[in-house]
Amino acid sequence: MSEPVIAPKIVPPKFGFHDYAERLNGRAAMLGFVLTLLIEYLTGKGIIAWLGLH
Repeated sequence: MSEPVIAPKIVPPKFGFHDYAERLNGRAAMLGFVLTLLIEYLTGKGIIAWLGLH
C-alpha cells in the first residue's frame, strides 16, 4: 500500500489551550491594561476610586 499523495488540510480549533486562544487572551489583557491607564490619566483617580470601591 502506498502513502497518499495529498495531505488533508486540517483546520486547527479556535478554542481550548491553543496558540490562537492564547494570543487573543494576551491581546485582551494588553487592551485592558491600556484602558485602565487611560481611565486613570483622564479622571485623575485610580481604578479602585473610579469604581467607587475606595
